[in-house]
Amino acid sequence: MDSVSSDWRVARRDISHMTMAILPLPEIPAGEFKAHCLRLMDEVQESRRELVITKHGRPVAKLVPVADAPPDAFAAMRGSVRYEGDIVAPDPGAWEHPDDA
Repeated sequence: MDSVSSDWRVARRDISHMTMAILPLPEIPAGEFKAHCLRLMDEVQESRRELVITKHGRPVAKLVPVADAPPDAFAAMRGSVRYEGDIVAPDPGAWEHPDDA
């Protein structure tokens, strides 16, 4: 037990010294975006990366890829369910007492 906890502390200490670099989103001036709009939309869709559109160096809009629609739950189950008859209708024979017969 002692060796497990000491290993965890070492791993935690090592991780605490790590830094994560956050890469800035690619930017494009509005005029250039206007000239290459269709190509840029295709690139964003294919790469799944966002693109920031700027005016005079200031961000004004962001082009983002459309999230894939989640699959329809009922369509995913199509063909996996069987109909075995009416499960809600009462069964009169199931509730008869043996002395009543």
